[in-house]
This record gives sequence, C-alpha cells and structure tokens, in this order.
Amino acid sequence: MIWAYLLLKKMKHITHPLIKPGVLEERAYQLSVAMRALEGNTMVVLPTGLGKTAVALLVAASRIRNMGGKMVMLAPTKPLVEQHYRFFSEFFIEPENEKDGSGIVMFTGETKTAERSELFTAARLIFATPQVVKNDCLTGRYDLRDVSLFIVDECHRAVGNYSYVFLSGLYNRTAHHPLLLAMTASPGSNQEKLLEVCENLGIAHVESRTDEDADVRPYIHERDLKYVDVILPDELQEAVDLLNQIINHRLEQLSLLNFSVPKSNRLSMKALNGLNVQIQMRIKKRDPSGYTAASIHAELMKIRHAITLAESQGSEVFKGYLFRLSAEGVSSAGTKASQRLAADPLFQMLLEHCDEWQGELHPKPELCAKIVKNQLTEYPESRIIVFATYRDTVQLLVDHLKCYDIEARRFVGQASKDAEKGLSQKQQLETLQAFREGTFKVLIATSVGEEGLDVPSTDMVIFYEAVSSEIRSIQRKGRTGRHGSGTIIVLITKGTSDETLRYVSHQREKSMKKSLQMLPSLSAGTDTSRTADTNGQTHFNASDSSSEGAQASIAAFIPTGPYIVADDRETSSKVVEILHTLGADLEVSRLETGDYQIGTRILVERKTTRDFMDTFVDRDIFGQLQALADAAVRPVLIIEGENLYGQRNMHPNAIRGALSSIALDMGISIFFTGDAEETAGMLWVMANREGSERGTFSPHRHKTYRSVTEQQEYIISAFPSVGPKHARLLLEACGSVEGVICADEETLLEIPGIGPVIAGAVIDMAKKGYKK
Repeated sequence: MIWAYLLLKKMKHITHPLIKPGVLEERAYQLSVAMRALEGNTMVVLPTGLGKTAVALLVAASRIRNMGGKMVMLAPTKPLVEQHYRFFSEFFIEPENEKDGSGIVMFTGETKTAERSELFTAARLIFATPQVVKNDCLTGRYDLRDVSLFIVDECHRAVGNYSYVFLSGLYNRTAHHPLLLAMTASPGSNQEKLLEVCENLGIAHVESRTDEDADVRPYIHERDLKYVDVILPDELQEAVDLLNQIINHRLEQLSLLNFSVPKSNRLSMKALNGLNVQIQMRIKKRDPSGYTAASIHAELMKIRHAITLAESQGSEVFKGYLFRLSAEGVSSAGTKASQRLAADPLFQMLLEHCDEWQGELHPKPELCAKIVKNQLTEYPESRIIVFATYRDTVQLLVDHLKCYDIEARRFVGQASKDAEKGLSQKQQLETLQAFREGTFKVLIATSVGEEGLDVPSTDMVIFYEAVSSEIRSIQRKGRTGRHGSGTIIVLITKGTSDETLRYVSHQREKSMKKSLQMLPSLSAGTDTSRTADTNGQTHFNASDSSSEGAQASIAAFIPTGPYIVADDRETSSKVVEILHTLGADLEVSRLETGDYQIGTRILVERKTTRDFMDTFVDRDIFGQLQALADAAVRPVLIIEGENLYGQRNMHPNAIRGALSSIALDMGISIFFTGDAEETAGMLWVMANREGSERGTFSPHRHKTYRSVTEQQEYIISAFPSVGPKHARLLLEACGSVEGVICADEETLLEIPGIGPVIAGAVIDMAKKGYKK
C-alpha cells in the first residue's frame, strides 16, 4: 500500500498518527493528489478554496512519518506564511520529544539571524518566506540536506530570478532524500511559462483539478459572478478625448521619424512594447532619431496611464496624477518627456478643465459604496473585500465608505512612496486578524491581498476594475466561496479598456485550463522509488545516479572558496547565487557603501548599464562613487550589461567624460562585464587574489597617493557634522590639523561659516575619552 497510515475507509475524517483525530475531513481528491505527490516532485493545481494546504499536510504527515527529516514550507508573504503555520499548528501532532512547540516554527526577515539558525536546527516543520531562507543558505547558516519535503506555495512565481528558482535547484541537488511539492491555484495560461516553472522546480508531473471534475464538484460552493456596467461621465470622456489628441500628435511625430506606429485607438501595452523595440534598434545604431523617439515614447506611456485612470479609477485619482505630472514638468529635475508634456497647450487646457470639477465624477466609488451598504444591511455579518489596482483608489474608497458610516481599512504592501505609507508585515497581519474577527467588515486591498489569504466568512468580492491577468483574476475570485456561497461583482466602464480586460482575462482563464489538460508528462526532477519495510510501511527513497554522486553533489556546495561580503540588497541578483554555486564563503549583511566587500581593502559597486545611466542622469552618480572612493583603499566599479551608450538620450562623449572622471579623478577601477556570470567570475578572481582575510574594514581608509592637503581635509571632514567644505574653512583658519583639534570653542566660533553645532562637534570629539 502506498498510504500506509491513512485508513482509506468511508469515514468522515482522516486518521493518521501525525494528524489530530477528528479534525481533517476526508476528501477523495485530496487523498488522490497527495498519494501522487509522494511519488516524485509534483505541481498541484487546485482551485482556490479546495484545500491545497490540506494536501500539503497529508504529504507532510506521510513523509515525516516514513522518512523523518524536516519539512520546509515557503510562501511569498508573511501573512500567507502565518496562515500556513496556523493551519499546521492546529492539525499536525508534534512528536513526543517536541511537545514544547519547538517542532513547528515560523520565521521571516524580521526574525533575528541567530534565532533563525537555532530555530531551523531544532525544528521539524519550518514555515518561512523564500528570501530569508535564500539569504541563510547563501551564507551557510544552515543547509537543506536533511529536508525530506520542500513545499513551494504560489509556485507560479518560480520564474526569472525569484528566490524559489535558486532554492529549488539547491534543494534538489543537495538534499539526502529530496521531494518537492509545488502548489498554485493559477499557474497561468502561457504553456511556455508553465514549462519554465516546472523546469525551475524540477517537477516530474502535474496533478490538477478543475471545478468540473467529478471528485471535486461536491465541494464547490456556488459563486455568483456579476458584471455591473458603468457609464463614463461626459467630463471624463472629454478629458480622454483631449488625451487622445495628444497621443495623435506624438504618434505623428514618430511617423515623421519613419517609425511604424499604431492607430491611437489601438495603443495597447503590446503596441507600445513593439514600438519600443523599434526605438531601441535605432539607438543601438547610434541614430539620433532613436533618442528623440525614446522621450516621445515616455510621454505616450504617461498619457496612456492617465487615460486608464480616467476611464477606470475616478476623477479624483485622475486629477491627482495630472497635477503630479504638471509639477514634475515644471521642476528642474523633471525629465524632458514630462517637461514637454506639461508645456503642451492641450495638456494645460486639460488641467484647467480638471480644476473646475467639483467632487468625484466617476460613478464607480458611489456604486461600490452602495453595493457594500446593501450587502451589510441584508447580511450584517458579511465580510467584503474590494480589490483595486492603485493605492490612490484604495484610499479614495476608504474615505468614500466613511460617508456611509462604513468602516473600511486598507490592505496594501510595505513600500512607502511620497505621502502614501505602506503597511508593515506586522500591520498586515493585525489587519487580517481584525477582519477575520469582525472588528471591521470591509477590506480594501491592492494585489497584495490576492494570493492565498483565507478569510472564511468572506462572502463578497468586488473588482473595482477588470484585470487582464488570468492569475490575478483567479486569485481575486478565490477570496470568496471558500467555505460557503459567495458573490463576485466586477465593475466595468462601458466602451473603455475595462471591457477589453474583461474579455482578455476570460480568454486567458480558458487557455490556462486547456494548457493544463495538454501538458505532457514531464521527466524532470529526481527519480523516486518505493520500498516497503517488514511492517508494511511504505518508504519513498529519492536517488541520483548513485549515493556517491549525491554525496559529491552535496560536497560541491560546502563553501571552500574565498570570503566575500555581499550587501543584503544584492541577494535578489544572480551574482550572489553564482558565487554561492562556485563555493564562495559568503556573508550577507548591510554594507554602508558598495555592494561587495573583499578583504580589508576592496569595495565593489555593481551597476547594470541601465542603472548606471539612470543614476548618471537622474541622481548623483559622482556623490555615490565619491563615497565609495572615500571608503576603500581599492574602490572598484563594475558596469554589467551591454549597450551602455544606448540606454539614455545622452551624447557618448558625456558618458566617456564621466567614466574618465570616475577613473582618473576618483581613482576608481572600472571593469565591464557582459552579464551576472561574468560579474561573479570577476569578484571570484578578485577575492582569490586578495585571500580569505576576514579582518574588519579599516575605519580610516584614506589613500596613500593623496596629497598632504587632501589628507588633512580628509581627517577633519571625518569629524561629526563636518564635511569637506567646513574642513577647508577650519584648516585655513587654524593652519593645521593640530590647530583645529587644539582650538577652543570661542576660537572656532569666530571662523566665518562655523556655527555652534560644528564647533561643539569638533570640541566634543577631540576631548572625548577612548573606550574600547
């Protein structure tokens, strides 16, 4: 028997030594999927609300019972990690020697580093976000060799450089007995992407169920899907017409430059991307028209976004965006695209029209508030989630519902921008818990609320606008109908992109189901065999070609190379992953300056060609690199990528001048690499030359080739609150470093440009006793 401890009788609940009795309902499709998942690396695709976490529990119970070892379950957000942790804590029986709760642990980036290492070592079941596990594995705080089950939730994210890709590869290569379970409700409609996910995770086969499957249908709760049409007001339609006139003018300019352009009513993102391909080809050929076209393309992107806001979001959100564009256009720091747009007479006319508007013109906010009010009046205990794409809209709806005496709270991501504050992970968890408990009844969420969150009594979901992504659409719909019937309402502005997105999403959902049905049996991943012991217990033993091969694979990932410190913000790059694969002895920490520290002398700043040019044009590249030069005996700049001169509308000689200044005036060595692999190779060679010295970076990093004057200015500028300018003032007045240090406060205050703050800082630092 494959399932040694599960009694597959006609009973209401699952019986298993590691699952609490009488709590987990027996469902045939879950058992079938779980048994299949025990045979090899498996992707499980189940509609939202059908218990992917229950399948994970069944697989974990059998795997831990049969194979021992640990289970690691990853989820992309802390609220989702916390949800899985709560589920397993409720249903999983800890072994006798782990009754203190140490057997089931949860940690994220907020958990202290030392605590994570201890928790991982002691625990049987670990729940975490992928980035923190990646960082810990890169730095050797623990490894995955004893993990017998590795679970990846929302596995459709396993593309590109997402942490799932690195961790799954590392796990499949190094674990003694690897078995990977990947889970999602919405893998996407693109079969190539689906195959990429399977390859990245080492998936051997895919187990999927749909609402139509016979074994699933009894557990599907009715979900009433309604599309509500909204008419765009005349004022907003006139605004859209003006914006389309601006678009026509820009497309005419591009046409005169001999670019192939779409009609204004067909200016989709796909068309804009196609136009950008033409522009980049011109730029690569050093054609001046390419740089002009790139700036016009930036205008088109801004205008198209403005139209989207006017049609689908609301007049207040639309106005706010236009006024921000106007402010950017009159600012000296504004881009040429925003400056030209702000100076356009049609744009100025549009701003005048907007200034005359009173209150919210778009029907959507009022309609949304009425739908919520009616639902809560008829069903006072309802929980309602409203999804909106933009944070400005989220706040608009929160404020609008207040007019109806309805308390609603935001659920947005962590990032803060301008005056818009994000929610920390702790605040997100507190908000969700209060929503579950009924402290408030309406949650207004951006995309951060789409994935996986289980709020049992959510019986209505409102799409403030349609979305083109089938993944996002499925995830949004899945927030209701999980434990009972639910209603989904989608607000559609007639004659706008809302209608297009509704159609696109519907077609992609159909394509996704078709792709899953057509997906062939895959042969990737580990080979898994089954054996039975004398008690009839089934064991699943994964193997490479031989145990010797597995041990060699494991040994390859024990750090044997040179010591390199990487800034923690670099772990999202492939460079750190490649260094780890090469066997570098990595430390990940926050570096005050630079991206990589090698030995006690070398600091490396890594920039892609695009990032270098963006920093050059829009930010202070010289200030950033001067800090690098001041912080290291051997500062290094690595510029990674191709086509440096084609990234921005900048004359090549200006770029050459900047590179010359960086190398000759600042003394920074510049290396060019083609990609992340070349960059990692360069860092590896540098670190090997420097040796594996782990000494502390010297706090006094002046360069021996500096003149005496430069060294004196450097010493004084290192005092608190004293920069290069004030250092020169102090040295000119006092004559020497000794004169500055020995001067009393009265003398210092007599120096023009030196105030009490700087004088006090110099006196305090010069006289303060040294404490080791």
